[in-house]
Amino acid sequence: MSNLAIWFVTGSQHLYGPETLEQVAANSQAIVEALNASGKFPVPVIWKPTMTDTDAITGLSAAANADDSCVGLILWMHTFSPAKMWIRGLTTLNRPVCHFHTQFNRDLPWDSIDMDFMNLNQAAHGDREAGHLHTRIGLKRRVVVGHWSTEGTLAELAAWSRVAYGWRVLQTTKIARFGDNMRYVSVTDGDKVSAEIQFGFSVNGFGVGDLVEKVNAVSESAVDALIQEYLSLYDVAPELLPGGARYESLRDAARQEIGIEAFLVEGGFGGFTTTFEDLHGLNQLPGLACQRLMAKGYGFGAEGDWKTAALLRFIKAVSTGQTGGSSFMEDYTYHLEPGNELVLGAHMLELCPTIAKSRPRLEIHPLGIGGKADPVRLVFDAPAGPALNASLVDLGHRFRLLVNTVTAVDVPPMPNLPVGRALWKVDPDFQTGVSAWILAGGAHHTVYTYDVTADQLAEFAEMAGIEVVFIDDLTRLRDLQTTLRANEAYYR
Repeated sequence: MSNLAIWFVTGSQHLYGPETLEQVAANSQAIVEALNASGKFPVPVIWKPTMTDTDAITGLSAAANADDSCVGLILWMHTFSPAKMWIRGLTTLNRPVCHFHTQFNRDLPWDSIDMDFMNLNQAAHGDREAGHLHTRIGLKRRVVVGHWSTEGTLAELAAWSRVAYGWRVLQTTKIARFGDNMRYVSVTDGDKVSAEIQFGFSVNGFGVGDLVEKVNAVSESAVDALIQEYLSLYDVAPELLPGGARYESLRDAARQEIGIEAFLVEGGFGGFTTTFEDLHGLNQLPGLACQRLMAKGYGFGAEGDWKTAALLRFIKAVSTGQTGGSSFMEDYTYHLEPGNELVLGAHMLELCPTIAKSRPRLEIHPLGIGGKADPVRLVFDAPAGPALNASLVDLGHRFRLLVNTVTAVDVPPMPNLPVGRALWKVDPDFQTGVSAWILAGGAHHTVYTYDVTADQLAEFAEMAGIEVVFIDDLTRLRDLQTTLRANEAYYR
């Protein structure tokens, strides 16, 4: 995906003469240079020539649609650009749009301002003309308002660009599903055809034997090299060290990681799922492999959960270059002390070490399910701070995205729970937040992230054309139930 870019498109018209158009072009190029110099954008922003007539705009839209490298378009009307000339192009455009309402100058030159200045710098009503048309034709877009040089405006524009980038990644993602769904479980299954129509990602099933073939083909030298990487990155339990009593289990885990990654790379997959009910030919449930592949940016879902795998792939793309971390997660059990209710998030093995507070520890312990050898895993605690949980669910006739803001707290010592662990308080409070999640049909699997915001997930839902339900400090159950009933009518 290294060649991706965002197109910066400026609107004007020929009415003002060639000198004005030259200045418009120079100003928009200067803005593009500043956006790229900010370092906030996940892909380069590239300047496009000023649009001044219907044919040029239509050609630009066709070019954007046909160019796989185009992540989305930032539109800005430097002068007044009559909106009817944009109809044909915008009604055929299928890339995300951000309408950037800015102007080149920050301050007005009170002593020298004249009509020439006014004609050149009239985004104030040029963008309103554009906005009217965008609303009339039903254009899905993000509106960002503010001067292009200010930190807040840059941050908002960059946040949109990250979502557009993640959306582009998701649309080209393939998920490898090793084995099927965990038997009799509803929420992790769903309609894969509808998902591909709605989001663009595809889900492809493979027998675990296809994976075992790759795992068994891994060379001993490749395992040796990966073991050295483990030793440099993690605190390794003595029994897993070379010469230790369980060293061969660590080699098995390394072999799994190399084999799974080889399968994913060869097939061009951006995510995968496993299930502990389908492990024939594998010595242990993949734990360490799943954790480390998530850290490399792959989406993952346990127990066949392809929707969470796809959502994690998207969120990993959105948070490219950020350091808070994102992981597959499960609301596992509760601490119900009155006034201090907490959710303990974990899984059997598979939390991503990007959310580790400190250097993870590589350990091996028994696992009561799966019927295989003791699996190797990274053990760590997630840090305190603001975070959120997101869940993508299939309601049969549509998809719903749930977003719950939470506050992570320090994890107390739990010596008998050797897995990745996170602990959080639910917004707005435990009773309201958990009731809202259940009423909205949220899954027990989520993507847990310190990097991606609720606003960015709202933007994703808008791009994808799906329902989004927020559970945060403003949530009231009566209002939520009214919203859910209204959404049912709207999305049908």
